[in-house]
Amino acid sequence: MRSSNPVFSRRGFSRDTGYAGFNAPPQAGGAANPYAGANPYAQGGNPYAQGQQDVTQAPPQYTPQTRPMTMDDVVARTGMTLGTVIAGATVGWLFLTQSLGFAIGAGLVAMVLALVQSFKRKPSPALILAYATLEGVFLGALSGFINGLPNMNGAPMQAVLGTMAVFVAMLVAYKTRIVRVTARFTRFVMIAAMGFVLLSLVNVMFMVFGGGEGLGFRSGGLGIVFGIVGVVLGALFLALDFKQVEDGIAYGAPREESWLAAFGLTLTLVWIYMEMLRLISILRGD
Repeated sequence: MRSSNPVFSRRGFSRDTGYAGFNAPPQAGGAANPYAGANPYAQGGNPYAQGQQDVTQAPPQYTPQTRPMTMDDVVARTGMTLGTVIAGATVGWLFLTQSLGFAIGAGLVAMVLALVQSFKRKPSPALILAYATLEGVFLGALSGFINGLPNMNGAPMQAVLGTMAVFVAMLVAYKTRIVRVTARFTRFVMIAAMGFVLLSLVNVMFMVFGGGEGLGFRSGGLGIVFGIVGVVLGALFLALDFKQVEDGIAYGAPREESWLAAFGLTLTLVWIYMEMLRLISILRGD
């Protein structure tokens, strides 16, 4: 089964089979390492691992094509991507709050770029950073607009803090194995996310063609429940992202794959922020 983000479909690190687009952790009898052939330093293919190093020889000099991905790579690329989102959001907040049409256009282009990257076989840093810039512009303008509405001052900052809290809580839950990413877990999240997105699209259709609040998923008590479900789904997808990173490092995925990890984490955090902002807006609105 292929991995997916609540907002955009995207591939994981897997190059062949493996549950949910992620590979099972390296273990006896487990799935073959998809990077063993392409990366000589992938797990099981490093001649200097497990006490086999010849101390009379200098250690190998990694090249961009063979150097495996590390956690530092993931953190650096994620920081760069999120930093670009913040820079774009600053521009949107300062200059485009009253030009939501342009901001929405930037958001639509960002969606297209994210879809293109999702179907590419290799990560494109330029494409990912372009997505981050335009997505940031959209988020900044939308957040600034909402912040200027009655009773909404400070709502975007609350959404940012809420998103950070969800990220930290899920990271702790994942590291302590309170949350375990299994095939069953992944199938459940995938089915729930598809149902959530389908209901959202149906609601939009009713709003466009029927007017009013559609099915009521964007306001009132039902809207609050729907918003909580959206935040929870985003948190569960963070666990899938963490598993993707963990397995990629364990298998010795190429360094360039760290851009995919950054891309996936950014998509999920944007999802959580949007749902958090909508939920806070409903709770504080009249």
